[in-house]
This record gives sequence, C-alpha cells and structure tokens, in this order.
Amino acid sequence: MQRKYVENFLRTLGKPLVKFIISLGELVLFILKAVYHALTPPFYFKNFAKQVLEIGFYSLPVVGLTTIFAGMVIAMQSYSGFGGVGAESMVADVVLISVTRELAPVLSALMVAGRIGAAMAAEIGTMKVTEQLDALVTLSTNPFKYLFAPRLWAGLIVLPFLVLFGDVIGIFGGYVVGIYKLGFNPANYINATLENLQALDITTGVVKAAVFGFLIALMGCYNGYKSKGGAQGVGQATTNAVVSASILILIFNYIITEILFSK
Repeated sequence: MQRKYVENFLRTLGKPLVKFIISLGELVLFILKAVYHALTPPFYFKNFAKQVLEIGFYSLPVVGLTTIFAGMVIAMQSYSGFGGVGAESMVADVVLISVTRELAPVLSALMVAGRIGAAMAAEIGTMKVTEQLDALVTLSTNPFKYLFAPRLWAGLIVLPFLVLFGDVIGIFGGYVVGIYKLGFNPANYINATLENLQALDITTGVVKAAVFGFLIALMGCYNGYKSKGGAQGVGQATTNAVVSASILILIFNYIITEILFSK
C-alpha cells in the first residue's frame, strides 16, 4: 500500500516535470533556429521596417505617459523621504538614477509587452491555426525568416530608443514636480541632474532595453507559433506571451543589474 502511494506521488510529480522539460527544450530549439535565421540571408527589410513602425513609433504615447508619471511620483516620494533628514537636494539624483536604470527600461518593456507581445502572438497564432504558415512553406518562404526574424531584430533595436525617449520624459516629469510642486530652483535642479548623470546610467537602461525587446518579440513569436485549437488556442497563446514576457523581463532585470553593479 505504501509503495502504491509513493508510485502515485512520483507519477503525479513526474508528469508536470516532464512536460516542463519538453516545453523548455522546444523553446531552446526555437530560439536557436530563430537566431540562426535572423543572422543569415535572405533578409526581409520591408517587414523589418513595418515592425519598427509598429513597435517603436506607435508605442511612443504609452511609453511617454508611463515614464512621465513614474518620474513625477519618484520625485514626490523621494522628497517626502529625504525631507525628514534634510537631504531634499538628492531628489534630482534619485529621479535620474531611478528613471534611467530601472523605471524607464522596465516599465517601458512591460507596456510594450502588453501591447506588442500580445499582438504578435495573436497575429502569428491566427496564421498558424488557419494554416497560413503552411502556405508560406508551400510558397518556398521560410516563416522564421519572413515573420520571426524581422520581429526579433525590431524588438532588439527599437526598444533601446524607446527607453532613451522614456529617460528624457521621465526626468522631465521629475523636473516639473520638483519645480512647480516642491519649489526647487530650476537652474539648481538642472545642474544637479547634469552633474550626477553618468554614462553607466544610460548604458544600463539601453542594455536592459535591448534584452527586453528581444524577449518580448521572442515570446510573442514562440507562443503564437505553438498555438493550436482555434480561437481559444490563439487567446491562450496571447495570454501566455504577455505573462511569460513580463516574468522574463523581471528576471533578466535582476540578472543584468547583478552583472553590472555587483562588487
């Protein structure tokens, strides 16, 4: 009887574990195949340009709104915290570091993941369940080169520019609150920001953004490619793309921070 319970427990534990390992292996193979086709010709520059427009230009409003309010909140919260110890002059420095190193890349990536990752998964998933991907193969067109490679390159290249835009908008949000809400001198605030600005702050955000952009495009393409079962499967793929991309963004945010700032 005891042996039977142990066997049932191991069987219950083993099925999800085996399923996870299989899914992980499929993801690794997909990544290797996608990267290979992204680095080898032919290249579809028209599709790449379309994705740059979709990921970059159309995401500017949501990135701008997210980062400007994040910068404003950080300015207010840091002033409230530093006010008790007489260190109000550190507000500009805190806004600068918080926005460039963390808030702009992470929040921008999460917003883009919700917008672009879901759209990619839905589009590719619809093409998969309606056999349009098979039609591309029939027409001697590799889906990895035609669909996935342009999206991976666009995510990798465009998101750093979005984050740089978010840096400027977020710091401006902190400046607006600092000047018109907290009563700082404009010249002193700008000078404090410029004096504390370091290349590492910008580099950190750009590196994170490039990795996040690749992850967003990868999860959107992978979950769309693996979708099955009609409309319900496409909806599940869309949800999985956003959730998996968001989790990976947070995980890799810590990993990159640990690499760049560990002593």
